[in-house]
Amino acid sequence: MMSAYIDFIRIRFIMMLAYRVNYYSGIIIYAINIGAYYFLWQAIYGDKESLAGFTVTQMTTYVAVSWMARAFYFNNLDREIANEIRDGSVAVQLIRPYSYLFVKMMQGFGEGLFRMLLFMIPGMIIVCLIFPVTLPTDPMTWLIYLVMLFFSFLINSQINILTGLFAFFVENNEGMMRMKRVMVDLFSGVVVPIAFFPGWLSAVMQWLPFQAITYLPSSVFTGRTPSGEVLHVFGIQVLWFVGLLIPIWLTWRAARRRLFVQGG
Repeated sequence: MMSAYIDFIRIRFIMMLAYRVNYYSGIIIYAINIGAYYFLWQAIYGDKESLAGFTVTQMTTYVAVSWMARAFYFNNLDREIANEIRDGSVAVQLIRPYSYLFVKMMQGFGEGLFRMLLFMIPGMIIVCLIFPVTLPTDPMTWLIYLVMLFFSFLINSQINILTGLFAFFVENNEGMMRMKRVMVDLFSGVVVPIAFFPGWLSAVMQWLPFQAITYLPSSVFTGRTPSGEVLHVFGIQVLWFVGLLIPIWLTWRAARRRLFVQGG
C-alpha cells in the first residue's frame, strides 16, 4: 500500500512538469520580492548593526531563505479539497481503498519536491549571486534545517487540510482560505520576523503553530538560534505537528458523517 502512496508523489511531480514555465517566471518574481525586502530592511537598519537580535547579514539571509523556503512548503491543498467537496468528487475518493487525507499529503509533497528542485534551489542560487546572502558552512546546520523544512511543509499542509475540510460545513470557504493565507504569511515570519512584533503579539505567537513554519527554521539556519536551543526549537515543530493531528482527525470524523454535495 505504501508504494501506491509513493506513486501519488510521482504522479503529482510529473503533472507539475507540465507547468514548469510558470515556476521559472516565479523565480524572477520571488527574486524581485527578496530584492524589495532587502532594500527595505537596509533602509530600516540605516547605520545600526542589529535590530531585535538580527544583524544586517542575518536579516538579509533570513529574507532570502524564508521566501525560498515558502516556495517549497506552499501548496493549494485547501483549495483542492474544497473544490472536490463542492463538485462532489470527494464522494468517489471516500470509497477508494486508501486514506483520502494521506493521499492529499503525498500529492502536496510531490508538488513540494518539484518546487524544491525547479524553483527553490535555482532561485536560491540566483539570489545568492545578486544579494549578499551568507550561508552556513556547518553541514549539521544544513541537515537540521532540511529536517525542519520538511516539518514546515507538514505543518503548513496540515493547516491547509484543516481549512479545506471546513468546506464540509459551509457552502463557501473562499474567504476562510484567503484569510488563512494572509495569516500564514504574516504570522509565520515571512513578511516580518516575529522578533519585530509587539511584546504582547509575540507572546501570542508562542501559542500558535505559524512560527513553526518559517520563523523557527530560518532562525536556526541564520544562526540567530543558539546551538543549545536548536533541539528545543525542533521539539516545538514536532509538538505542533502532533497537536494538529487532533483537530484534523476530529474535523474529518465529523465531516464524514455529513456530506453535503453542492450540485454534485
